[in-house]
Amino acid sequence: MKDSSDDMRKVQRREKNRIAAQKSRLRQTQKADTLHLESEDLERQNAALRREIKQLTEEMKHFTSMLNSHEPLCSILTSPPPPPEVLYATHSFHQPHISSPRFQH
Repeated sequence: MKDSSDDMRKVQRREKNRIAAQKSRLRQTQKADTLHLESEDLERQNAALRREIKQLTEEMKHFTSMLNSHEPLCSILTSPPPPPEVLYATHSFHQPHISSPRFQH
């Protein structure tokens, strides 16, 4: 009788071990799938950020070029400084000097 109960325990232990191993493999697969999805998402974000960097770099080049062509013609830079009351007049702060949608409020 002792042998049959030992055999029964062995069978139960093996079955329990088999189920635990199966669950472990499933968890590993799910973790790998999750990491793969996260990796793909990060690749997409990276590509979007690289596109944005490229666009911003082009925009910076454009504004630098505009500034360089404007500086020699700018009356503010070539004339003597205005009196302080003109510098700090409230209406002068509401006139945008740069015409870009990024700088419009």
